[in-house]
Amino acid sequence: MTLLISKLVKWLALIAAVLMVSLAAAKAQQATLLADSVDINGDTTITASGNVQVFYGDVRVSAAAIVYDSTSDTLVITGPIRMTDGPETVIVASQADLSPDLRDGIMRSASVILNQQMQIAATEIARVGGRYTQMYQTVASSCKVCAANPVPLWEIRSRKIVHDQEVNQLYFYSAQIRIAGVPVMYFPRLRLPGPSLKRARGFLVPSAYQSSTLGAGMRIPYFFPFGSSADLTVTPNLSEITSTLELRYRQEFWRGGIELNGAITEDDLEDDLRYYLFTKGAFDLPRGYDLTFSTELTSDSTYLLEYDYSTSDRLENEIALTRTRNNEYIRAGLLGFETLRGSELAINEQLPNFQGEFLIKRRFYPSAIGGQGMWQLDLQGHGRESTDDEIGRDVLRLGGKLDWTRSWLLDGGAVARIGARVTADNYWVYQDDNYETRSTNVIPAIEAELRWPLVRSSRNGVVEALEPVAHIAWTDQAGDAVPNEDSTLVEFDEGNLFSLSRFPGSDRYEAGLRATVGLQYTRMVPSGNRLTLTGGKVFRAEDLNQFSQASGLSGKSSDWLLAGRLQMNEGITLGARALVRDNFSLDKAEAQLALSQGKFGLISSYTWIVEDPSEARADGTAQMRLDANYNLGRYWNTTLDWRYDFEAQRATRAEFGVAYSNECVNVGLSVSRRFTSSTTVEPTTNYNLAVSFNGFGGGGRADQSGCSG
Repeated sequence: MTLLISKLVKWLALIAAVLMVSLAAAKAQQATLLADSVDINGDTTITASGNVQVFYGDVRVSAAAIVYDSTSDTLVITGPIRMTDGPETVIVASQADLSPDLRDGIMRSASVILNQQMQIAATEIARVGGRYTQMYQTVASSCKVCAANPVPLWEIRSRKIVHDQEVNQLYFYSAQIRIAGVPVMYFPRLRLPGPSLKRARGFLVPSAYQSSTLGAGMRIPYFFPFGSSADLTVTPNLSEITSTLELRYRQEFWRGGIELNGAITEDDLEDDLRYYLFTKGAFDLPRGYDLTFSTELTSDSTYLLEYDYSTSDRLENEIALTRTRNNEYIRAGLLGFETLRGSELAINEQLPNFQGEFLIKRRFYPSAIGGQGMWQLDLQGHGRESTDDEIGRDVLRLGGKLDWTRSWLLDGGAVARIGARVTADNYWVYQDDNYETRSTNVIPAIEAELRWPLVRSSRNGVVEALEPVAHIAWTDQAGDAVPNEDSTLVEFDEGNLFSLSRFPGSDRYEAGLRATVGLQYTRMVPSGNRLTLTGGKVFRAEDLNQFSQASGLSGKSSDWLLAGRLQMNEGITLGARALVRDNFSLDKAEAQLALSQGKFGLISSYTWIVEDPSEARADGTAQMRLDANYNLGRYWNTTLDWRYDFEAQRATRAEFGVAYSNECVNVGLSVSRRFTSSTTVEPTTNYNLAVSFNGFGGGGRADQSGCSG
């Protein structure tokens, strides 16, 4: 009992001492001290030992022992010492002399770890004002160092480093950069952003390239931040034949943002100054409206492709105002187009280069007849630069549409649906004597559909669904002939198999009496595998010659639409679609494969389309695309992008890349070849190399465990 009372008295005394120190600290804004034992020596010294911890604000120190001398108002700390200053800075040292608030003092035989990435070893560290950390005789690196790999892949040795925690910048004095222990570069002064800093003024990762068009060159980007919401990146692009300045400006506003990308070039390929400017922006406006805009400008048709800025063969400029609500959609927009295709440059004035549109849709629910209704009003016009008859045709259309549909659930689980639609369009056609200047079309349509979903489940958890569908529709058109501007290409697939009209635009409507039959089968297993098969065919009372052969919808009966999709939980997705004639020949076929198997990933597609002059395709199309990546190991990754034209019997593009990434460095090397050529662009081969050190300016992290190989 006596021993127990003695231990209790000691613990109460220790608790009282800790409470007194804590209260004094709170009162005088000094450090809080916790320890296994606290000894008071006279009136000037307090010695804490055993699991010692000191707290002051965001700073926390763990040590073997701490001696506080009130005469000098200092803390003498015996290691091993570990200091954390906020969530991003850790200091490890063997001995330290610090002020009671831990903001000033000296730490010896120390190392600093910033954001769990950058490691800085120093003979001595001085803390100044809680903001600056000065380190002397330093070695800095983000690479792992161990017995198996004692020399880091890269390091910066310097006489002194100053870390400004307020702006998160590192200032190096007499800095020597070493690669695998070999000095390669020297800077009297060097400033680099801290590891957690996302927006720091300075140079970004440079990249080198070798191009058969531009020769050997290098891009050296420099980043200018403007506050927290805007920045400018200036990138000199210098090679054997070009002097180019690339620019990117971004700014965020309270309700949106803008981005501008552009370049100015003087090179040996063209005599005139070359340039491009792409802009885009989006803003949230009052009353639920969204404003979006984009512009695309370039000096000539080959500039974007030669400098790898864009592979687009048409430039689009657009401004649009939209609003989407539960039962309403509104859109107003202006669009401008410019072709870059070599085959179209000579007839650019004959192509539609301007379009304006306004559209409003509203959904309603009529109580008298039930079901769901929708009315639509739209205005659309487009023009050509040419003023010649026919090839300079300009068109303006004002249209209205009223839709209604209603469904019933019948006995036995069948679902019946009926619908009706009436459309009225007014056309104004200018500079084309083949059509009346003003004409009106009225298009009534009715439809009926019957679905019978059949579902069964087995004891092993497999669910199967079989759904036969029959759809019948009739459409007529009263009025004069109008030009077809926006429905020239038709896709026949699972999405529009039972649609009232399969034309994508408003200038054409699928006419006559027709019936569609189809069948969909779905199988789901507990493991996650899912199989979907769809088949269908369209039958017409008479052939109105509305569709081309390649669409699969021509004739009194369409091709058979056959489609399937298999999803497996092993990371495999396979899809295929084909338009098959009654004699089993194909008009169109496509297949896709997506594979993700651990270290290997693959996305591949194949497309085959029969020749069709009405779709401006004199020869058939057969193309394959392959995108793959393979992880060779812990740090290595490879990518492949390959496109092949079977009709031309040659590849159109190929690119292969190798990337190495560990905890301290990222290296990317790629080679690409564009094989196709036109009257304006020749085949091009490019080699690109980019190297970046991790640990600065929010650089990415790779695997941090163990030593890098």
